[in-house]
Amino acid sequence: MHYILEILPSLLDGLKLTLGVFFLTLIISLPLGVIVSMAQRSRFFALRWITNIYITIMRGTPLLLQIVFVYYGLSLANITVLPRFEAVVLTFVLNYTAYFAEIFRGGIQAVPAGQYAGARVLGMNKLQTFRYIALPQVIKTVMPSVGNEVINLVKDTSLVYVIGLGDLMRAGTIDVARDVTLIPYLLVGAFYLLLTMIFTVIMRYIEKRLNYYC
Repeated sequence: MHYILEILPSLLDGLKLTLGVFFLTLIISLPLGVIVSMAQRSRFFALRWITNIYITIMRGTPLLLQIVFVYYGLSLANITVLPRFEAVVLTFVLNYTAYFAEIFRGGIQAVPAGQYAGARVLGMNKLQTFRYIALPQVIKTVMPSVGNEVINLVKDTSLVYVIGLGDLMRAGTIDVARDVTLIPYLLVGAFYLLLTMIFTVIMRYIEKRLNYYC
């Protein structure tokens, strides 16, 4: 017990960074996912082509490789040098925006075509139709899939250790290497399990509220 209390501060510091990456990624990538999903349905072929290529690359390559490429690759290519935290957040946002875009695209396609026609009859423009007719139904439809991605995001944050960022996983790894014991890893696992349980409960609550009001 004494040992756990000794290493707990370093793990909590790592947890703060992990939660920072998590919340920033979620706050930025969710609205961007909606925008990209709309771009996929654009009348302009070039815009659809660009967004589809972007989504294919982001979903078709490992997130770990993307982190390494953004942090090291951009520097080696003399494009820019990003600090570790900014590089990680940028990579996570790009990756999860692509996944959320596909989720929202499926939700948009699930809205019956007759409702769009009815909105036109009522004199609504495309923006009004999307805001008042499509979006509420899309949010309700995609919420279970969004919830799955939220849980995946919690676990994916452990990948940031690869570029030396002091997250929860790296804090545990340092303690394990120093003290030659697996107790820090057990605590790290407990933290991740607790986070996934908390966010699972939150997402299920949101789903229930949406089912009640929609």
